[in-house]
Amino acid sequence: MAAKKPSSYLKLKNDYPKYFAAIEALGEAVRDAGPLPQKTLHLVQLAAAAASRSEGAVHSHVRRGLACGLKPEEIRHALLSVTSTIGFPNVAAAMSWADDVFNEFGPKSRKR
Repeated sequence: MAAKKPSSYLKLKNDYPKYFAAIEALGEAVRDAGPLPQKTLHLVQLAAAAASRSEGAVHSHVRRGLACGLKPEEIRHALLSVTSTIGFPNVAAAMSWADDVFNEFGPKSRKR
């Protein structure tokens, strides 16, 4: 499942290659810093993205989570699980952003 990167992301990456190399190196260092599997890291980052109401980051972590094998129902469960911490409005927004990505990947991703 190839994730289509947003044009704004691609433009920034093209305009600031050294900056993006540093960000990618930071991401790699974080992944290598501890024992959590990649799927778990994406769920943690997804929760943080939802808490900060970052639509782009929710899109990104849903895409990357699907690419590493997370199922839509696992992503939805992770978002539901933070309701008491970040509140229903934030969860509802994040769920709609996750649905944006599920819709990109067709009916199999939209199943509930």
